[in-house]
Amino acid sequence: MSIPTAGAGGFVRRWRDAAAIPLSDAGDIVGFGGKVLWSAIRHPFGYWGEVRNQLFDALRLCWFPLLISSTAFGLGVVGIQAGNLLALLGVPERLGSLMVVGSVREFGPWIDAMIVAGVVGTAMTADLGARRTREEIDAMEVLGVDALRTLVVPRVIAMIIVTALMDMVSLACGVIGGYIGAVPIHGADAASFFQLFFANSTTIDIWATVAKTALFGLIIGVVCSYKGFTASGGPVGVGRAVNQAVVIAFAATWIFNAVFTAILLGLNPAMQAFK
Repeated sequence: MSIPTAGAGGFVRRWRDAAAIPLSDAGDIVGFGGKVLWSAIRHPFGYWGEVRNQLFDALRLCWFPLLISSTAFGLGVVGIQAGNLLALLGVPERLGSLMVVGSVREFGPWIDAMIVAGVVGTAMTADLGARRTREEIDAMEVLGVDALRTLVVPRVIAMIIVTALMDMVSLACGVIGGYIGAVPIHGADAASFFQLFFANSTTIDIWATVAKTALFGLIIGVVCSYKGFTASGGPVGVGRAVNQAVVIAFAATWIFNAVFTAILLGLNPAMQAFK
C-alpha cells in the first residue's frame, strides 16, 4: 500500500523541522559564545573582581563532591575492577600504568566536567534565568548597561578557570583511589605502582588534560549562560532552561572529549604505548 503524497510530505516536513530546531539552537549558542569571547578579549578589564567572586563560589560548591566522586571512581572502577583482572595475571602494579589512561586522560576530566556542570552550571542558569524572568536584564539593557559583559563574561571566565583548577584535584583523588585499590586491596608494590605511573605520564598528558578541561569549562559556561540569559515563561521556563542546559552541556562535553582525544592520540602515537 502506497503512502499518500500529502502524508509523506507531512512526515518529511515534521522530521525536517525536528532536525532544524536543535541545529538552530546550536548555532545560536555558538554565536552567543562568540559574543562573550569577543567582549572578554576586546576589553579585558573591569570584570576580574566579579570573576574572583564567582570563582570562590564555584570552588566552595564543587570541591567536596569532586573529591568524593573522583576518589570513589578511581577506587571502584580502576582500583578494584581493573585490579581484579591484573591481580589474576599476577601484575597488580600495572594499575600504575592504567591510571594514566583512566584518571589523567579520561575519567578525571570527565568527572570534573560533570560535577562543575551539574553544580555550578545549573546554578548559573537558574540565576540568569530568574534575572531574565524578573526583567532585571531588560532593565539593565534599557539603562544602557551591557548585561552580557556584566553578568555573563565573568561567569564564563570563572567557569573556565575553576574547571581547569579542579581537574588537578580530580586527577590527584583518582590516583589516590587507584592506589588504595592496587596496594592495600590487591597487594601491589607501592614503589612499582608509582614508578609505572610516572614512566607512562608525559608532559603532554598533563597539559592536554588541563587544556581539555578548560575548554570543557568554556562549553559549559556558554551553554548554561545562554539558556539562562534567554529563558522565558516564568518559573516553569527557568526550570526547563536548567534541564536543557545540563543535558546539552553533558552531551557537548562528551562529543568534544571524543574528538579531542582522537586528535591528541593521532598527533602523539607514542602516548598509546605502555611502558
